Amino acid sequence: MKKVFLLLIFTLPSLIFAVEPHDYYSTADGTTNNQLRLALHGVIDNHTVLTYTPGLWQMYYDSDRRSNGKIWDIYSTCTFDYGSDQCGSYTNVCDCYNREHSIPQSWFGNASPMVSDGFHIYPTDGKVNAIRGNFPYGETNTQPLSTDYGSNALGKRLGNSSFAGFSGTVFEPDDQYKGDLARTYFYMATRYSDLCNDWGNSVFGSNNNGLTDYAKNLFLKWHRQDPVSQKEIDRNNAIFDYQHNRNPFIDHPELAEYIWGNQVGTAWHATNSIDLANITQLEIYPIPAIDFIVVKSEKTSQSFDYEIFTISSQITGKNTANFNEQINISDLSSGIYFIKITVNGKTCVNKLIINK
Repeated sequence: MKKVFLLLIFTLPSLIFAVEPHDYYSTADGTTNNQLRLALHGVIDNHTVLTYTPGLWQMYYDSDRRSNGKIWDIYSTCTFDYGSDQCGSYTNVCDCYNREHSIPQSWFGNASPMVSDGFHIYPTDGKVNAIRGNFPYGETNTQPLSTDYGSNALGKRLGNSSFAGFSGTVFEPDDQYKGDLARTYFYMATRYSDLCNDWGNSVFGSNNNGLTDYAKNLFLKWHRQDPVSQKEIDRNNAIFDYQHNRNPFIDHPELAEYIWGNQVGTAWHATNSIDLANITQLEIYPIPAIDFIVVKSEKTSQSFDYEIFTISSQITGKNTANFNEQINISDLSSGIYFIKITVNGKTCVNKLIINK
């Protein structure tokens, strides 16, 4: 029997998740597998195309600046000033930041709109960007980049793939950004579902809804190990202001499982309405949580059943609790989860972030 989860999104002032416009993904509701990917393609297609210059440089001011105003580089820990530290010429790590096509331009023939799609083009250190070149992402047993290029360089250098399915040269990014890049590739395989089958280097193809076996397995692994971060959420919202489309796999990380992972064959449901007669004024706090959460409701004496599960649908805890009382989550590590609440036969699912 297929399980159907009804998704309820709460618009609380403290909610830190990206909340897409109402019914943004409604046309994908109830679809499965490649039909789901194609339905999402229809949602995020025909975005507002940025210019490569100055459009991307301008976007980075809103999409890729840290709280201290410095550029957020996924290839180094260098301190870059917005605008003044743009490449130009460079010799060493930390000389300047560049626009890194996480899907190399040569794979799609430098064509528009891919060439300036901000979702896959990150500000990165110019030197490390050059080291990565056009090689695919992967895992390798070689030593970290910092061995040769100094402590500011992140990730591992080029080396032979140690991940099954590909034996060529790969570039391994830093662990903290592997999930970001996996969800970038899921986006690109969806946004360009009508084009990506011919893109290069053993990553894109027609076997697995736009991805090769190698890429599907690699990126699902990274997606599960490195959940959606606040950085990605903020970047998703900022790019939406410029391009007027979103990355569905940041808004709804579980989508990757329904298209490529362990929920293939199950219909995905986005915004089903439910009767909240017995769950009125429901809130979940604190957000983000550390050691406990409280499900608040005006039904102060009522109990409910709950399950907490990961983005790969692995259940990490389930029990019965009372509204307005603490639920202990101290054994859960930092990351993105979902909590499914059932009361009087009615069910809702909400995102939960734990940040310790």
